[in-house]
Order: sequence, then structure tokens, then C-alpha cells
Amino acid sequence: MNRLNKNLLSQLPKDVALPTYEREKLVAGIVHLGIGAFHRAHQAFYTEAVLNQFGGDWGIIGSSLRSASVRDQLVPQDCLYTLVERSGEGEKLQIIGAVTDTLVGPENPAALVATIAQPTIKIVSLTVTEKGYCHDPATGNLNEAHPDIIHDLQHLEAPVSAIGFIVAALKQRFDKNQKAFTALSCDNLPNNGEVLEKVVLQFAQKISPALADWIKANATFPSTMIDRIVPATTDDDRRDIENRLGARDEGMVVCEPFSQWVVEDKFADGRPEWEKVGVLLVKDVRVFEKIKLRLLNGAHSTMAYTGYLSGFQYISEVMEQPAFVKLVTTYMAREAGETVAAPAGFDIEAYKQQLRDRFSNKALKHRTWQIAMDGSQKLPQRLLETLREQLKGNGNIDILCLGVAAWIRYVSGVDEQGQAIEVSDPLAKELRAACDANQGNPAGMVKAVASIQKVFGTDLIDEPRFIQTTTQWLERFYSKGVLASIQESFQ
Repeated sequence: MNRLNKNLLSQLPKDVALPTYEREKLVAGIVHLGIGAFHRAHQAFYTEAVLNQFGGDWGIIGSSLRSASVRDQLVPQDCLYTLVERSGEGEKLQIIGAVTDTLVGPENPAALVATIAQPTIKIVSLTVTEKGYCHDPATGNLNEAHPDIIHDLQHLEAPVSAIGFIVAALKQRFDKNQKAFTALSCDNLPNNGEVLEKVVLQFAQKISPALADWIKANATFPSTMIDRIVPATTDDDRRDIENRLGARDEGMVVCEPFSQWVVEDKFADGRPEWEKVGVLLVKDVRVFEKIKLRLLNGAHSTMAYTGYLSGFQYISEVMEQPAFVKLVTTYMAREAGETVAAPAGFDIEAYKQQLRDRFSNKALKHRTWQIAMDGSQKLPQRLLETLREQLKGNGNIDILCLGVAAWIRYVSGVDEQGQAIEVSDPLAKELRAACDANQGNPAGMVKAVASIQKVFGTDLIDEPRFIQTTTQWLERFYSKGVLASIQESFQ
């Protein structure tokens, strides 16, 4: 079977949407760091809509900072790929052409730096996950002990981190007296633009105070809120789309129909007209970001850990259980719901129901294990900030502590059947050691894990309500099992 490529477009089924612009004339104005499935289903999707409707020089050069897998998927098929929107009503297929090339940072770091430094590049966007910022999630400061940061400070000509690539390219522009670019974080971090700006400036300060001052004065770091469920693509997905297209597509991505992007309108050197294709350009993203992180992401993480430990592979399976539906509904109304306020004209109750409907989408095979990845980087913003706010106001923390307890049970590395859990987390060894040192002692496990300041800061270990409630949940999980505990508590 032939791979998808530009010469096959005219032969694809008529119900597959194709690019309508002259792709061969497209000039890249964006470099995207971390061109995984989410970017291809979200930011590239919106940029494709702009190109289809209005044209312009907003092609995307994608880059991978770890492996060559995405490059090897896309480049042999002219960087074309299929976006599959999947719901209970069926599938909608669209060929995305906005990506013009894909580079691999580790293969030739200098080439990627030079590409970003080209004056035609106006925006450098990122989806590198929370851990890609090489920061301390509890403080937001650059982690100067991170191996990638140590390397990049010594070898800025061949960086390995997203932060190193951004600063190296900005330095080339600074040295040549050229315009700075916009660095656009699209990761699930509160105030993600501020987080990115902080670590970039702290890194640049160590290279040159003059460079840091120039970046602060000339580059911009808008905050964003992103929302679309994009499960990992499977071999079954590729086989299905091969049958639909009559061509093999190694770069295809699957997503839900829903998509949202809220962007702070603060750009150094222009941007696509995203607001004309459904993107909300605002002065302050924080209210939208807080609602999403606490209601969607907080619920998602809690469901991922409890669902995985209960034996459910997919989120939709979790939502088939009445007790879990009640847990999620209660969490959205109480723990998380009490800490968010809706902007004018925003129906927050309808939004909560929409989230539950999205979680229940059986056509979207979103694995609990995938959502459970990198919990040490996610929990501070998804659960712990809500927890702190509720503690301060003497609010309800029961389900927040349940979520933390389930995470501790998960990172212990052994499930309820005694089988090993493949814990994917940058702190996996440290977390496992804290749990192993307190085997058979849930109270000791909670105190040991909550003492890890990179996750919990210095304050939560001294909050007796948090420690006691989390310990009670963990004790129940070990004595009764996670599923039975939740069924008993949320009848």
C-alpha cells in the first residue's frame, strides 16, 4: 500500500477534506517544538483553517526534541497527515497540509537553532508537556540542576531542551540586531506564558544579562488555554484509515470533535488570523485556564489513577460506572466548582455536563494510563492549587485527597493484583523509593511522598487535614480496593 503523499490527494475519497490553498507556495512562519499528536490535532488544525480560508505565510516547521519517530512518519508523506474527528455519530476525515517540514533536534541541533533564528519565523510554539520546561513545578523556577539545563548552559551551540533552543535562537537574533519572535506555550500549565518567560529569562541571564534584558523588552510570551482530547494513535487506527483512504498514513491523529483555544493577544511580530476560525483572543486567559485545569484536567487525572487501579483501560469505561459519574459530578460541583467563577455569558453548568459527555465518548479510546503519565508534573496545577485554596477557606477537600491518594497508590508501582505498573514519570524512582520505604504503612507513604518539595512545596506536609484525609483514603484503597472504596462512598 502506498504512503499518503501529495500526488495521491486527488485519488482520495470525496468525503475527505483536502487543503484548498497552494501548498507548494507556502512559507513557514511558525516553528513548533514538540510536534506530537496534540499539536497536529489542535494548533495545526486551527492554522490549517486560516490557510484554507485566508491563505498567508503561516506554514509550520515541526520539530521533535527527543526522537525521529514523527519525522519518519511525516516527511516520507510530504508532511501530510489525516486528522480523524471521532464521535458516536461517526468519523470526519481531513488532510492537514500546514506542516511543511519536520526536523529532529538531536540529529542536528545547530540546524534547528538556525531555522528558528530565521527572520521569517514569527512564532515559536511549544507542546513539550509540563516536564519539558525543566522547571520546579512547585515554584516555577528554572531547575538549574536539570541535566538538560546543565548541558545547554555549557553547550548553547547544540542545545537539547526547548528552553535552550529558544534562547539560542533569540541570541542569534540579538547578535544580528534582528526582531525577536513570540514564544507561544500550548502546554497544560497555569499561566503557561509566564512560566515560559520566567525560565527563558532565568536561563538567558546566565548566558548574558544584556541578552536577558533584550528578550524581556522584545520577545513576547502569551498565555494560552488549550482543550481537545487526543488519545494516542494505535495500529488499529492506522489500519482503519488505510482502508478508508486507500493509502497508508503513519502520521494520522485521532481526536474528539470538540476543540477550544483561548490565547492572550500579545504577539511580537504578527500572527495568523486565528480569531476568524474559532480561536478566542483575549487580554487575560487566566479565568478560562483555571476553569479548564480544575474542572477538566483535575477530574481527568483523578479518573485516570482511580480508573486504572480499578481495572479500566479507557476513560469511557470509567464513565460507565455510576459511582464514578457521581464522583466526577460531585468533584465538579464541590471541590473544584467552589474555586472557579465563570466569566460573563459562560454557562458553567452546561460546560460541566459537556465535560462529562466528552469523557463518556466511547468512540474515543483515551487510555487511563496515557492520562496518568507525568503525574508529578501535573498534580501541582490540576489538584494541589485547588487543594490549597480549599484549605485556606476551610472548604471540602475529600475528593482532592482521594485523587492524591490514588496517585500515591499508582506510583507505588504495584497494582492490586500484585502486577508491576509501568509508571512514566520523571520522579518515578524517587516516588517508588518513598513508597517502598513505607510498605504496609499508608500513613508513612503519604508523609514520605508529601515531603517531596518538587511536587508538594513546603506547606502541604504541615496541613493536618490534607495528611489525615489522604491517609484515610489510601488505607481504604489498600484494605478494600479502589473500585470498592469508590462504589461504597459514591452510591
